[in-house]
Amino acid sequence: MDIARPEIARQKRRRRILYSIVSVLALSAVTFGISRLKPALPTMDSAAFTDTVKRGQMLREVRGNGTLVPEEIRWITATSAGSVENIPLLPGEIVKADTVLVELSNPLLEQETFEAESQWKAAESQLERLKV
Repeated sequence: MDIARPEIARQKRRRRILYSIVSVLALSAVTFGISRLKPALPTMDSAAFTDTVKRGQMLREVRGNGTLVPEEIRWITATSAGSVENIPLLPGEIVKADTVLVELSNPLLEQETFEAESQWKAAESQLERLKV
């Protein structure tokens, strides 16, 4: 048969209540201490960031590891086949509608141009003969 010991149960209950009160007080103290901390922002003098407005280029130099990759790539197709002879522009330069991007060469197209010019000259000489 079990012997009833109400004093041990009472001591356990008191200890549990005491631990709960101590933990709530400790949590409150920590929360209050953290709330009283000031933000650790770096201080800077405002003279480093104020200036007058000027017209001109705004240069921004950024350093970092890795490679730069374009967000959008635009492919330019030629109307005829050929091989690239020269690229007069460097990457990143500003282009306009009449800017030459690459110089292509095509031997077949050059031959056709030469033949068309010779036919034109032959037709002109034929016209001159007919006039005479």
